[in-house]
Amino acid sequence: MARYTGPKSKIARKFREPIFGPDKALEKKNYPPGQHGPSKRRGKQSEYAIQLLEKQKAKYTYGVLERQFSNLFVKAAAKQGITGENFLKLLEARLDNIVYRLGIAPTRAAARQLVSHKHITVNGSLVNIPSYSIRPGDVVEVREQSKTLEAIANSVAGRKINKFSWLEWDANALKGTFVNYPERADIPENIKENLIVELYSK
Repeated sequence: MARYTGPKSKIARKFREPIFGPDKALEKKNYPPGQHGPSKRRGKQSEYAIQLLEKQKAKYTYGVLERQFSNLFVKAAAKQGITGENFLKLLEARLDNIVYRLGIAPTRAAARQLVSHKHITVNGSLVNIPSYSIRPGDVVEVREQSKTLEAIANSVAGRKINKFSWLEWDANALKGTFVNYPERADIPENIKENLIVELYSK
């Protein structure tokens, strides 16, 4: 399975949430896609279907493929604490997500591209793996040769100051520090991680 590159509005309508950002199509048609429109005949979803849908939403939100997703869940389950919360914390600690959260890129897809194209360093070393796990204390920075890129400059210009408490941002140097793993209450994504845990527990 390759990474999804199809219509984002269709996916947003499937979950009835703007998981890729503001979407006019979702505002106009706030019901799942399909040839029958907002039909009342859509059957009641089973427990498994609801759990699977939540898993798919998380995968699309963070842009993670199945193997990476399941491997990350295994790591979360092996850690002390609540598995669902551990899982979201690990997703948040991915390099592409950190680049997005810092405001260096406007979307996670754009963040993945910046990382893959070698525009980002971690603790001074070039890292081009979007799934790279960031640890508390790590410094994520725009590569010196890339600091004049228009895409990065535009994204940083629209960044909100101190948006996330677990990240520190140096606007002059275009670098940020991953202070610590975020608490569940601080993660804004509307994901019911308990349903994902239940699905993997079957």
